[in-house]
Amino acid sequence: MRLSDLEQYDAITIQCHDNPDADALASGYGLYCYFKSKGNMVRLVYSGRNKIQKSNLCLMVDKLKLPVEYIDVSETGVMEVEGLLITVDCQYGSGNVTGLKAKNVAVIDHHQLDREAIGMCVINPNLGSCATLVWKLLQEEGFDIGSDPYLGTALYYGLYTDTNQFSELYNPLDMDMREAVNADKGLITLFRNSNISLKELEIAGIALIRYSYNNDYEFAVIKAQPCDPNILGLISDFLLQVDAIKTCVVFNEVNDGFKFSVRSCIWEVNASELAEFLAEGIGSGGGHYEKAGGFISMKLYEERYPTLHSEGYFNNRMTQYFDSYELIYADQYEADIHMMQQYAKRRIPVGYVKLDELLPVETLVTIRTMEGDIDIKIEEDLHVIIGIRGEVEAVCGEKFRTCYQPLEGDYGVQDYLGKPDYIPVIKNRIDGKDMLLTDYAMGCISVRDENIYAMPLERGVKVFVPQWKNKYMTGKVGDYLAVRCEDYHDIFVVAREIFLKAYEQKV
Repeated sequence: MRLSDLEQYDAITIQCHDNPDADALASGYGLYCYFKSKGNMVRLVYSGRNKIQKSNLCLMVDKLKLPVEYIDVSETGVMEVEGLLITVDCQYGSGNVTGLKAKNVAVIDHHQLDREAIGMCVINPNLGSCATLVWKLLQEEGFDIGSDPYLGTALYYGLYTDTNQFSELYNPLDMDMREAVNADKGLITLFRNSNISLKELEIAGIALIRYSYNNDYEFAVIKAQPCDPNILGLISDFLLQVDAIKTCVVFNEVNDGFKFSVRSCIWEVNASELAEFLAEGIGSGGGHYEKAGGFISMKLYEERYPTLHSEGYFNNRMTQYFDSYELIYADQYEADIHMMQQYAKRRIPVGYVKLDELLPVETLVTIRTMEGDIDIKIEEDLHVIIGIRGEVEAVCGEKFRTCYQPLEGDYGVQDYLGKPDYIPVIKNRIDGKDMLLTDYAMGCISVRDENIYAMPLERGVKVFVPQWKNKYMTGKVGDYLAVRCEDYHDIFVVAREIFLKAYEQKV
């Protein structure tokens, strides 16, 4: 679904969830601006028991002149709207949004789908904010964000608050939006410094004295009273300053689920990975190595864990996380190759870009991928290889010519990539311009023989290599642990779907 598909409705009502947060208001305002520019009769509304009261949100509505209306249906009952109803940052029929009647309904949301999808919807639970999803939809229509003086600031602040002040920012599309919009940083500072009330200060204090602690794995879990998501981050940041606590999760219950914040200060735990583990199958999570967060759908949680209280779930799940992985330190590990099979790497076409033909030497760039940002300086004869999942590797010209043979013909994205969630982008740090790597790529194929020993994993592993001081490779059950034949300490993990495509067993 595209926004242009919805222009056919003369009257459009955009509804935020009850007790709207900054992300819901920003997302709704982005849609309001678009349909207003197309001549539709459009309203931006919310309902529920209470009007907006938080000081930062009142300031946001006032300073950004958001045309949001409160609808009180407590006395009049269910209200019917004309034309099209769009629920934004929520899903029609969910418990966190007052039901309005409409003959035509669309959904634009970034939460996990917790009910049967309706016909007109765009739902992307991998994004940190609904504001990013709306920004992407506006980009697809060629809508000029700068045509409204306040829209960029609204979208920026929506992402800022829903990712705990960007500390839980992990999706590259979220990063693109943050850098693309023109936000008034003075207003952002004003909103940020009006974010915590005296009541929330009390909530944080009470939460800190009600922690549970696991001595074996040195983690803490806290359930806080209902509060702004940023308060969860504040509590978890403070927890990590305790000498005995190496990782922690702080959570609270919201209308339709649980919001949680994760922190880690040790090499052996990636907070983003832990957040994904906590929400697996019932929500979404992610962030950075030290800070992350996520959301769990109440409906999906109750379906899977109908008798387990939330504190028990988070404590059990944290313990399962630590129990699920064997730690492998590559420089000390003695691989038992007798338990492995020998494989050779198939010669699969991949893409490549010669960077000094794209940008001048010495140019500082960031290559943005799903695996993270890569900051490099353009050097003579520097090449970038684009793998079949959109992964990126920078190699010098000598290594490229030794290991790869260029192919004739045009590079077709569909021929070289599967269905990547994000196509790698080069971000020029000098002029700020973005370039899709695939727009400039050619095809190549490996020419060297690469032999390995490998075996499917029956238990998760984390592989630590000396040159990676701040990260590790994770392997899940079914993935493959591999050892290069020429160096038994050169150990790595290959995802099952990639391994089956890229390697073949030697006879």
